[in-house]
Amino acid sequence: MKQNNDNNILLKRLLLSIVILIFIRMGTFLPVPGINHGHLAFYLQRHSMTRNLVSTFSGNDTFVIGLFTLNIFPYINASIIMQVLVSLFPKLSKLQKEGGSEGRREITKLTRLITLGWALIQSFSIAFYLKRALFDWNLGLATEIIIWLTTGAMIVLWLSELITEYGLGNGASLLIYTNIISSLPNLGKKLITENSENLTISSWLIIGVLFFIAIYGIVILQEGARIVPLISSKQLSQLPPAFSISPENNYIPLRFNQAGVMPIILTTAVLVIPNYITNLGLLPIVTLPVFIKSSQFIYWISYFVLILSFSLFYSNIVLNPKDISDELQKMAVSIPGIRPGIETTFYLKQVMKRVTLLGALMLALLATLPNIIEAILHVSSFNGLGTTSLLILVGVILDISREMRSILLSNIYNDVFD
Repeated sequence: MKQNNDNNILLKRLLLSIVILIFIRMGTFLPVPGINHGHLAFYLQRHSMTRNLVSTFSGNDTFVIGLFTLNIFPYINASIIMQVLVSLFPKLSKLQKEGGSEGRREITKLTRLITLGWALIQSFSIAFYLKRALFDWNLGLATEIIIWLTTGAMIVLWLSELITEYGLGNGASLLIYTNIISSLPNLGKKLITENSENLTISSWLIIGVLFFIAIYGIVILQEGARIVPLISSKQLSQLPPAFSISPENNYIPLRFNQAGVMPIILTTAVLVIPNYITNLGLLPIVTLPVFIKSSQFIYWISYFVLILSFSLFYSNIVLNPKDISDELQKMAVSIPGIRPGIETTFYLKQVMKRVTLLGALMLALLATLPNIIEAILHVSSFNGLGTTSLLILVGVILDISREMRSILLSNIYNDVFD
């Protein structure tokens, strides 16, 4: 009976998430009224820059600008901006850490407002960029496009929050996961058609082994942690002299990858934005030496170093050893063999330096791996499934599995004590 009840709860949550994801996916292909998609398709066939812009938002090669074209991307950008603001402004940091449920509500409200503003900016950009593609473009049509796209983005945000609260998994992560999965068939087809003549069976086997190594490395990166054991002052006074501390019950898990995919996103922005600005004609074309222009080695080094730097920087923002030390001191909890206060802060800082450096090196190596495979095996389109996509795919699956275990364990606990 208990097992059936657990299965029913999981099934309801799973079905709710699937229904909402399908609805959002359908809304992506629901055309925005007023846009002549025939004119748009004709223009996009002749202008690759606009086609890339549309495919960036829609996640595929469709020529339809749909109601949910912006998808969850305004919220993702707003969340990144909010994290930066929290790290820069002490008032917001204090509100997040000490404000409790009320503080979290205020942070959520601010994130939603930033999402609305970012959705308006993206909608405005798309509406006025389409001026050159639509023959019947006017200010009225542009206003309609902005309203439709912004409204669609806010509906997607609301639906993603419904998934997070009542469904299975995190709504925003699941939407990104769905977008990546939906692009895999086209990516696989493109990979096979473009490289069928260049690659041998041994090359495909090498790609498969490297892909497996990448997945295994990402799982270690996502789940790996340095365990720092903890003990309360009450427990310490009750221990016999020969007792050894075990981290099985109370500990701090310092994860290898505290920064997530943020270092890769920031690195990509730094390396790609100058090219876009140059292509738009806002900056003069700089003539580079032939060696730098043709050498991929320079790009790999830059990519590796930037990811390493951003990962170390962002990890220090996410976890502050001083804050952890203060919280432990307030709860009368300490690290065995380490005095509370400055000594604990110094110890945590040293441990975190080693852990974050190891995690940053792993992330940088995994992020550079697709580029190395493309260069060594002469494979094109392989970089379309980069480390960011793999990190998201693996991370979402791990999060859902943890949530499922949590639901099952909580139901078993309730049944035992009812």
